[in-house]
Amino acid sequence: MEDWAEIRRLVKSEKLSQAEVARRLELSRNTVAKAVNSSAPPRYERAPVTNSAWATVEPAVRVLLGQHPRMPASVLAERVGWAGGHSWFSENVARIRPEYAPADPCDRLVHLPGEQVQCDLWFPGQLVPDHAGVLRSFPVLVMVAAYSRFIAAVMIPSRVTGDLLAGMWLLLSHYLGGVPRSLLWDNEPGIGQRGRLAEGVAGFCGVLGTRLIQARPYDPETKGLVERANGYLGTSFLPGRQFDSPADFNTQLGDWLSRVANPRRHATTGAVPVQALAADRAAMAGLPPMAPMVGTTTSTRLGRDYYVSTGGNAYSVHPDAIGRMITVTASLERITARCGDRVVADHERLWGSAGLVRDPAHLAAAAVLREQFTHRTTAGRHRDVEVEVADLSAYDAVFGTGALA
Repeated sequence: MEDWAEIRRLVKSEKLSQAEVARRLELSRNTVAKAVNSSAPPRYERAPVTNSAWATVEPAVRVLLGQHPRMPASVLAERVGWAGGHSWFSENVARIRPEYAPADPCDRLVHLPGEQVQCDLWFPGQLVPDHAGVLRSFPVLVMVAAYSRFIAAVMIPSRVTGDLLAGMWLLLSHYLGGVPRSLLWDNEPGIGQRGRLAEGVAGFCGVLGTRLIQARPYDPETKGLVERANGYLGTSFLPGRQFDSPADFNTQLGDWLSRVANPRRHATTGAVPVQALAADRAAMAGLPPMAPMVGTTTSTRLGRDYYVSTGGNAYSVHPDAIGRMITVTASLERITARCGDRVVADHERLWGSAGLVRDPAHLAAAAVLREQFTHRTTAGRHRDVEVEVADLSAYDAVFGTGALA
């Protein structure tokens, strides 16, 4: 390439003869003549090989591609008995595959302000200790406003429906500041699968006045914005960090999002997400006047074992509620139980499983009730009972046994 350019420079600009150029560059006159007469730089083109090993297997490969257009090259090589190099075989398969597998083009989406928020779960790995100090991989709910590319995220205790709805409400109300026209999810079990939403999701969307859209299975491009945000968190937030608790993780994550992620200039849009969020909020619907019902709520009858199990952990309940129906609600931070209008339990929620939370007041009340029950039982067993004795002379009067005597 350099010789070609130098030859043309000497001939065109320096006005040297081809013979002089050949002597100065120590090249043959034919090489100089070809360079002068060519209109494009020289390039190497491999001549097609007709009598090659590929030619012998190509018909069989084409038959298989006609039946299975997406069959991997490694499987094709095994089916046709290919014994040569894999890379060369794969290159030839890639060259002819478009004749059998139709292309699946994807368009560039244009997102309008307030139109959509994409949601997903990101699992950072076993980095955060639970209540027992065991490192676990708790899910992180990530939401990205499609227009502004503003990222909001929070670690939640689990991926059950109640926790997902509570996490979405937290991010919408505290960070995004509005309700988009649609929320985009994949087929997360806690949200819904096979075209059916999980229990409570439709009611949540109804209170917010939005629509939940589920992407098609195996179609990650549909929510590519949040997928890229997950990767960005993994490469730019996690390295070199340590966490003492889930609360510490959320503190560090929130600080990083506000200092680094959202104030940066986005490479695709050229805008700063935290500034572009104003346009998103202006086009979004306002937050509802009353918060939607979030968290997990269950009803049960409290047994003699005055504990309730939620999320794999046991929490004490005031023993006065034994035998009565109670309503247990698990939010992201608290576990509460009500018996009618009375709060009979209020505990900080444990992250993890196999935990036991006891309220000293509940233990003391149980001890008193147990002592009272034992005292009543013992007193009843040892109490003297007076029984009336019948007067037997009445029988003598009736049957006349006294006269016979």
